[in-house]
Amino acid sequence: MKVEERFLKYVSYWTTSCEDQEQIPSTARQFDLGRELAAELTNMGLSKVTCDEHCHVYGLLPATEGWEHKHSIGFISHMDTTPDFSGENVHPNIIADYDGNDVILPGTGAVLKVSDFPRLAASKGQTLIVTDGTTLLGADDKAGVAEIFTAVEQVIQEKIPHGDIWVGITPDEEIGRGADAFDLDYFQADYAYTVDGDYEGEICYENFNAASAVFEIQGVSVHPGTAKDIMVNAASVACEIQHMLPPLEVPEHTEARQGFYHLIGMQGDTSKARLMYIIRDHDQDCYEKRLAFLREAEHKINEKYGEHTAVLTITESYRNMLEVMKEHFYIVEKAEEAMRTVGVVPATVPIRGGTDGARLSFLGLPCPNLGTGGDGFHGPLEHITVEAMETVVKILVEIMKHPGEKES
Repeated sequence: MKVEERFLKYVSYWTTSCEDQEQIPSTARQFDLGRELAAELTNMGLSKVTCDEHCHVYGLLPATEGWEHKHSIGFISHMDTTPDFSGENVHPNIIADYDGNDVILPGTGAVLKVSDFPRLAASKGQTLIVTDGTTLLGADDKAGVAEIFTAVEQVIQEKIPHGDIWVGITPDEEIGRGADAFDLDYFQADYAYTVDGDYEGEICYENFNAASAVFEIQGVSVHPGTAKDIMVNAASVACEIQHMLPPLEVPEHTEARQGFYHLIGMQGDTSKARLMYIIRDHDQDCYEKRLAFLREAEHKINEKYGEHTAVLTITESYRNMLEVMKEHFYIVEKAEEAMRTVGVVPATVPIRGGTDGARLSFLGLPCPNLGTGGDGFHGPLEHITVEAMETVVKILVEIMKHPGEKES
């Protein structure tokens, strides 16, 4: 099956995850695609195929005879789409021989602009896949799933010698839980790659240190006519906390390795309020200083308005995988060599986010991230070309051809 056929099939499944649910997967609908993927791996002839109780899909393509001494490589992607935008009833629009200009999305009239996504200009003449504007596309990360499956199928059909090749597809990556129930006792790879990035020549081994932070604010509510020196307006205190934070250290004013505080939600009234943040920084010291800054804000508010007016809860999500990858840099070099072999210029960029690979690296599975060829993720401007996906398939096959020797 062609990679674009797989991709269009997978995006027809509604697999949006949900932050408000604690079980894994967070939405039962992810099982619909999970079971389909497991069936595909079985039909390809892989062994140890399962879609487990947490909707993790695993499969093993055993090593070619005589290649058992080679490294076992894993390839990982995720099936869920972000809850930030609708992923239900996706209607892809396929533009053959794309002319390199802005694209009007027919469902809403929104415009996919070349000025916003400069890589579009290089896609002139290719087959571009976009949405109709009413949903996201799902290239994050169903493109990665399609590319991995197509690469494995090509290795099988062309009888390319290889070591053990593991496939792992996770749920709930978009809400930071993709690796929570990943079974490394079952998934016996020596190293792995997540296929979950942007440009098809991208290889990332740095990501944000990440945490969530929630301020619960308890006010004192009395009639406004008799409120003097009694009322503590929780909504106003919430605004005060927000204004304590550096106004330019937010996503909309930062790039590359610059960290940020991101207010992702707020609610409240006079009696109670809640502020929800995510905190990100590549540098560990800067990251720790950001968390300390929030704790100091909590302290100042409680000094001013009374003990327990503000209660801060910080939950750490993942760490920068660079700490691990420094000890396993040959994995990065193998991917770069594969890219050059197929005519792609490797690009190393820090991830302004995280992947399952970041978590898995600290659990003992070194796992940098490769690009899928997509762009504009998490919204209606998401897009990808067939040619980019085909290039990623070539890169993955090249990596599979050269797993490296296990240490004796």
